[in-house]
Amino acid sequence: MMTADILAKKRGRPVAFDYEIALQNAMHAFWQHGYEGTSMSTLMAAMDMNKASIYAAYGSKEALFKKALERYVQGPASFLAASLAQPTAVAVVQLMLSQAAQMLTDQSHPVGCLVTQGALACSDESADIKTLLGGYRQTLELQLAQRFTRAVSEQDLLATTDPVVLAKLVMTVHQGMVVQAVGGATQAELFNVAAMTTQLISQAYTTVS
Repeated sequence: MMTADILAKKRGRPVAFDYEIALQNAMHAFWQHGYEGTSMSTLMAAMDMNKASIYAAYGSKEALFKKALERYVQGPASFLAASLAQPTAVAVVQLMLSQAAQMLTDQSHPVGCLVTQGALACSDESADIKTLLGGYRQTLELQLAQRFTRAVSEQDLLATTDPVVLAKLVMTVHQGMVVQAVGGATQAELFNVAAMTTQLISQAYTTVS
């Protein structure tokens, strides 16, 4: 006697999919190819789903990208938020850049940064996505500036420190590390960049030698 499951399979019931695994695969596709460079056919292959199923589960390509971006920020890039909670400004920089060196070159996922690379490849037709990604970078830079302002008030950084400029410097180094990673820089090389930047900031902006 046939069970209900066997009958359902014989009638062609689609195989159940794992929402989170499929979203992770979509995140990796966007990470590797950028928003515009990731076609629906690429997403269909990566997620092992047809177009109708993707739209039904996640919405449009733009909606899917936003979900993938949120997963990226809360997952692989979560060290950025964690770095802001460090007790000193130098510790903030040290954790942010050293963790970036590790994440950007981790071979378990595409190299580089989904946010930075995704924005660089956007045309006018994807202005909303470019604005969204730019907003993430601007927010992080603002949060860094606010954290460094607090460090000045706590006398953790020298009173002559310009928190806005220092935040811009750290973000510039971070984004440069992204380009270096995509260009083939090794994890060890980027760790050295992180260590040297941290040391120089410590020497220039604190009383600790």
